[in-house]
Amino acid sequence: MATIAEVAARAGVGAGTVSRVLNHSPKVSETTRARVQAAIAELGYRPNPLAQGLSRGRCRTLGVVVPYFTTPSPVERLRGVAAALDGAQHDLVIFNVESVAHRDDFLGTLDRRDRADGLLMMSFPPPPTDLSRIVAAGVPVVLVDAVAEGVSSVVVDDVAGGRLATEHLLELGHERIAFIGGDPDEPLGFTSADDRELGFRQAMADAGVEIDESLVRYGTHAREVAVAIAKDLLRQDAPPTAVFATADVQALGVIEAVRSLGRHVPADLSVIGFDDIELSAYVGLTTVRQPLFESGQLATRLLLEALAGDTTPAVHVHELPLEVVVRTTTGPRPPGAGPT
Repeated sequence: MATIAEVAARAGVGAGTVSRVLNHSPKVSETTRARVQAAIAELGYRPNPLAQGLSRGRCRTLGVVVPYFTTPSPVERLRGVAAALDGAQHDLVIFNVESVAHRDDFLGTLDRRDRADGLLMMSFPPPPTDLSRIVAAGVPVVLVDAVAEGVSSVVVDDVAGGRLATEHLLELGHERIAFIGGDPDEPLGFTSADDRELGFRQAMADAGVEIDESLVRYGTHAREVAVAIAKDLLRQDAPPTAVFATADVQALGVIEAVRSLGRHVPADLSVIGFDDIELSAYVGLTTVRQPLFESGQLATRLLLEALAGDTTPAVHVHELPLEVVVRTTTGPRPPGAGPT
């Protein structure tokens, strides 16, 4: 592959002149520009986008700081990111966060423009001091599934989502409804499961249905954890007739537990999840759909707009819609099941 030095030698100019031609600088005469362009064509020279970016103080990469990126919800969001980058001259760099130490290590270096031109941060609120330092360094930031002062974000109303899930079960006649939330000791500060629990409690209160706190459980989003929780719930003397799990992966674990005990969904237990990951449609899971793909896509477009503009865009919180997708895992309260 030809180099910029070889182009300069062929055209009889310096490497700096070739660079100015490539960057469309007006400080080059038309005669010299034509000679350089002819040399580029003769040698088949192709400029290196990364090198061009570095010459402008950019590295032509977008960074995504995302917890547990191999799990279904982040994967779907990353698909949206990749779709928005199609045709853009930016590569994608993923910073996988699975602990506070990971988070702090990454955020401690991301104020450098040689790491990423812009950042997407997904699902966790960044510490304010780190966020302020990164923004002050001129690195545009967009949050997904989190909100922070001074930066734009793409979110859903998780409280409303919790209400939607619970109201669906209440409309089917269920009152003894179990709730499976997130890990209360989760260190990264996720808030979505807590907000969905608030929506659950609001909907139950509005319906005048008392919550049996023995049916309120918490655990990580690992499927096997949900299996264990669901088995314990179903072995109670007065088991629930329905379960609202704050993530589809948990809901799938509940379904597995029901079947392992020789029972049936939804005849013995209705199950509703949250997210609408790809697998949910295949197993017929009723769930609250949040636009995961669209959230990644929109956030990336906002970031690209910020990088392309000469001025800092206005800060805005973009709220995407939620909807209940009714499939086969929810049905009427089983005959004979009491209200409490």
